Amino acid sequence: MTTPTRVLVLNSGSSSVKYQLLDMRDASRLAVGLVERIGESTSRVAHTPLEGGGAERRERTAPIADHAAALKAVAEELARDGLGLDSPELAAIGHRVVHGGLRFTEPTVVTEEVLAEIERLVPVAPLHNPANLTGIRTAQALRPDLPQVAVFDTAFHTTMPEAASRYAIDVETADAHRIRRYGFHGTSHAYVSRATAELLGRDPSEVNVIVLHLGNGASASAVCGGRCVETSMGLTPLEGLVMGTRSGDIDPAVIFHLQRVAGMSTDEIDTLLNKRSGLVGLCGDNDMREIHRRIGEGDPAARLAFDIYVHRLKKYIGAYYAVLGRVDAVAFTAGVGENAAPVRAAAMAGLEELGLAVDAGLNAERTEGARLISPGYARVAVAVVPTDEEQEIARQTFALAGGKVNA
Repeated sequence: MTTPTRVLVLNSGSSSVKYQLLDMRDASRLAVGLVERIGESTSRVAHTPLEGGGAERRERTAPIADHAAALKAVAEELARDGLGLDSPELAAIGHRVVHGGLRFTEPTVVTEEVLAEIERLVPVAPLHNPANLTGIRTAQALRPDLPQVAVFDTAFHTTMPEAASRYAIDVETADAHRIRRYGFHGTSHAYVSRATAELLGRDPSEVNVIVLHLGNGASASAVCGGRCVETSMGLTPLEGLVMGTRSGDIDPAVIFHLQRVAGMSTDEIDTLLNKRSGLVGLCGDNDMREIHRRIGEGDPAARLAFDIYVHRLKKYIGAYYAVLGRVDAVAFTAGVGENAAPVRAAAMAGLEELGLAVDAGLNAERTEGARLISPGYARVAVAVVPTDEEQEIARQTFALAGGKVNA
């Protein structure tokens, strides 16, 4: 009897489903795809089979009413390549779940009790957990016999000490409403911190890493011997670094001021801080490539947005250096971190006394895979480490559910 070794990874958003099918014998990708604009007449399915190296992307546009129809479309695309959800080689389905609160500190096989707890966390993740739940329930209906595994964005950060995870507000109020710093992007931080240690040829338990996940959403973490001890996002993904459309750190009294002086409602302020702030609020663009182009043309708004972005980044690097005491590496990852050499150079500039430096030639190179961009003499390694959240979800899912299938 063939041992099932494939894992389907699903990332269900409010109007989209991203997916990858991996073979865990070598973590190779068999297919990747996206269903977007769910619920609209212009829904789009994009699918790329990768098995055998002859990738041919397929796209089609057709109305997809809901997530059940979206996952049915995913199943149809996979079946066309002989990779259908009915395959006996499929071991489990892994789901990205954004918020796991304090209860879920590791990947968890989904049960009705688990689903109920994820639903109870909806008030602290209203944009994400409902969509994640829909994806899980739909997948359960399609393959009720398979283990469904939830992998939580917040889980990696549950090792933070109370001194880092608590806000300095009334404890009873905080506990009653689950107000604390949870952190996000944890799957990426877990993967990148481990991959950075591997790049250095060391065991993760021996390495202290500052991970900078810089995409449209951005977060930093301080990882001590493989365990997160501090991260920049808090109760929600709004706290911390300057992001594409989010403000990051801001005086909470700004909210009261806008209510009193501008007459803005809570929803209007929520929209301002989450969707009309950050880089887009400062200069009208949240694409770092476009911001660099505008800087080259002498645009002062673009220059100021870039400078504010880097200033905040440097503050966190310095703070996390102090938290860790000893830093072995700083790792840049995600869309901006992996591709924007000027951001990396600016973030490290002036930090030579901390042992941090970037080699201009290495930094300018564009190569696949993890690589060092610091000069040989630097006391602290600076690395570019492409994140792979899907592989991390698949790895955790297979480690948990694979054994159950094979038993």
